[in-house]
Amino acid sequence: MKTAVLIMAHGSRIAEANDAVREVASMVQKMTGFEIVEVAYRELHEPDIQQGIDNCVRLGAERILLMPYFLFMGAHVLRDLPDEIERARERYPALAMEMGAHLGVHEKLAEVQTERIFEAMKRAGWV
Repeated sequence: MKTAVLIMAHGSRIAEANDAVREVASMVQKMTGFEIVEVAYRELHEPDIQQGIDNCVRLGAERILLMPYFLFMGAHVLRDLPDEIERARERYPALAMEMGAHLGVHEKLAEVQTERIFEAMKRAGWV
């Protein structure tokens, strides 16, 4: 059964912010080996979530793991993204879809923040 990963991000009017999510998706694809790793946006940019699901299906996905690329458990994670998945289930009743956890609190995020702190201190000449 062919599995796709759809990384769902907020979306931004700033193109570089959207490019960053696509770069992360490329890294995820290399790390996981999944053939299909797509990105979709909740707002302000395309493809939107429904288009992202359509893209996964078009590429042959028989099941989709929908991963929120959101730091906090806000309205999008709690309500909007599950609503998007329900809309897609109406269109694709035979397609298996599961939503993973948002980024939340994780030691690796603290590691990244710590790296950024020391980079900033070095750049400022404080180290």
